[in-house]
Amino acid sequence: MAFSIAVNGKSHSVDVDSDTPLLWVLRDLLGMTGTKFGCGLGLCGACTVHIDGVATRSCVTPVDSIGASEIVTIESIGSTLAGAKIQKAWLDREVVQCGYCQSGQIMSAAGLLATNPNPTDADIDNAMSGNICRCGTYARIREAIKQAAASK
Repeated sequence: MAFSIAVNGKSHSVDVDSDTPLLWVLRDLLGMTGTKFGCGLGLCGACTVHIDGVATRSCVTPVDSIGASEIVTIESIGSTLAGAKIQKAWLDREVVQCGYCQSGQIMSAAGLLATNPNPTDADIDNAMSGNICRCGTYARIREAIKQAAASK
């Protein structure tokens, strides 16, 4: 079945089964490999993208649920105000260790700051709770989010 989806400001036509996860459409058909496969169950956060500005797990989001929504991936999150602040803070705080989870972490953090520019520790914990980092960079992630929130 053919679907038209808007990704990073561009329209794409894809011919897939209606229950195909958005993750595989992005990675396999559109070549956007910044969004990672982790668990396939929406539990680890590696596949996080924004759908209409909301951080969403793409591995459990069927393509037929997208409709006219706008999808933003890690490839273009830096063009948003919150995304640019988060990416700078990630570099300043040297958050990345192995890096596998970081695109999902950045997408969740950018989603948080887009809706809550001054998050508390509890807000950060809540927004980031579904993102797993096997390297344990959680303290640096928190500091980077705080730095991004404080930046002008």
